[in-house]
Amino acid sequence: MAVAIMAGGPVAWGQGMDAGSPALSRPQARARALALGQLGRDLFHDPRLSASGHMACSSCHQDRAAFGPGNDLSVQPGGHRAVPSLMYLQAVPQFSEHFHDSEDEADESIDNGPTGGLTWDGRADTAQGQAGIPLLAPYEMANASPEAVVRRAGGAGYGARLHALLPPRPDNVATRFALIAEALATYQQDARLFYPYSSKYDAVLAGRARFSAREAQGLDLFERADRGNCASCHVSAPGHDGTPPQFSDYGLVALGVPRNSAIGLNRDPAYYDMGLCGPDRTDFAGRGDYCGLFRTPSLRNVALRHVFFHNGVIHTLRQAVAFYALRDVRPALWYPTGPDGRVQVYNDLPARYHANINMDPPFGPRPDGRPALSDDEIDAIVVFLHTLTDGYFNPALRH
Repeated sequence: MAVAIMAGGPVAWGQGMDAGSPALSRPQARARALALGQLGRDLFHDPRLSASGHMACSSCHQDRAAFGPGNDLSVQPGGHRAVPSLMYLQAVPQFSEHFHDSEDEADESIDNGPTGGLTWDGRADTAQGQAGIPLLAPYEMANASPEAVVRRAGGAGYGARLHALLPPRPDNVATRFALIAEALATYQQDARLFYPYSSKYDAVLAGRARFSAREAQGLDLFERADRGNCASCHVSAPGHDGTPPQFSDYGLVALGVPRNSAIGLNRDPAYYDMGLCGPDRTDFAGRGDYCGLFRTPSLRNVALRHVFFHNGVIHTLRQAVAFYALRDVRPALWYPTGPDGRVQVYNDLPARYHANINMDPPFGPRPDGRPALSDDEIDAIVVFLHTLTDGYFNPALRH
């Protein structure tokens, strides 16, 4: 009989039990989850799992930066997309080409199109699946194979802990690699760290704080369809079950952000990162209607970020908000001018896919040529977005 030693005491796997068999009691399952989370925490912060020995998950997903990058690089060295935050991913639905959601849960008449999945292109449906991507990506932790990851984990002293958490059989590279990914995913289920709901916005929802007049103005502009219209994608209403809003509808949308010359791959004028239709995601290659679409991130803790959008081309929160209001009424602020004197709009997406670019308000031309938001109103939305930063209060404490 194999015995796994975990927090809370030994856990025995029944003789003849296959991997995945539900043979653990509830206390044993809790103990295993605790041990997995502790292992995941250690693996997350250990650079020895990378081929270079210098990059850990936490190198790009820093604790103090809402598990996003702590610097202002558009992309991290060797990368080609901005590093997203790992917070508030617990409610992201699995990827679907046809996502139906409405206030009436029986009404499936509204097809929201491609929605969900983790990463910018939605290609991973679980935290465990997502965890395996950076371990093997050549521009991240650069392991040549799952076997290399398992070997490095063993060399770093994790062999016994992995063995203790495995069922009796099979014990091979595939199951150990899967266990490493499961441990990293379990660590990211720690609600205190990854979805604490401790912002001023949450305190207001709980009746424990009030917005200032400026914050309230920003929220109103954020939600109004004729002004910011931000909440049409960054949903600010509590869920059907009363859960706090995630500030994302998880949809995949083409925003037409400017090309970022700081990304090495963009030195090739023929290269385009087109999100849902490739190059990282390959199952929708050739789907022209999906080119340029990237998943809408949560805006929680957005004020802690230093770069914005999938290519990190914008470097301040105010600029990011202004881009929505000014993209199509003042395009010269965002895009280069060609030799013919014309502004090269949407220059990070081939022209044949420009029809995919979102034109919902505040985007699109306006009859009076004026932006949907004034400078002062842009500032007010930025003030509101600061209320989404965690750490304002402790939800566990009573009034």
